[in-house]
Amino acid sequence: MNIRDATELDLPAIVEIYNATIPGRMATADTEPVSSESRLAWFQQRDRATRPIVVMELSAKIVGWLSFQSFYGRPAYRATAELSIYVAPTHLRQGIGHRLLEYAIGRSPELEIETLLGFIFAHNEPSLKLFEQFGFQRWGYLPKVAKLDGIDRDLAILGLQIK
Repeated sequence: MNIRDATELDLPAIVEIYNATIPGRMATADTEPVSSESRLAWFQQRDRATRPIVVMELSAKIVGWLSFQSFYGRPAYRATAELSIYVAPTHLRQGIGHRLLEYAIGRSPELEIETLLGFIFAHNEPSLKLFEQFGFQRWGYLPKVAKLDGIDRDLAILGLQIK
């Protein structure tokens, strides 16, 4: 397994994995697939030195990715980042998410990140358990903030102090 910073050439694989999570209504509030073209600006406008997108390769194929995203966009929150982790459906429950989260925590000091956040649907028990295994605690709960296929969904906010 190889974990590395993503390049623009990885964008189609990143989008493919992301889109594969949409039908399950567990990992994203998007309800329709996105295109590589629509995500190009998102990818290009990142500060790769402080908020990278990272991919995990297995046998030269991208099987998962994570992104560090700035929280709230104000200078006082510079040391806080939101994590997003996505795993290819063919590689779920094989430790990919675990390794990516472990990597993110380990790399955070280099990125000058002191606090990590996860915004996770409350019905996404596998992701909640994964983050809790690494010491993330529930810092917030937003009831009925999303509606997916006519069902109200809650959002849990999990946090971890790195420093």
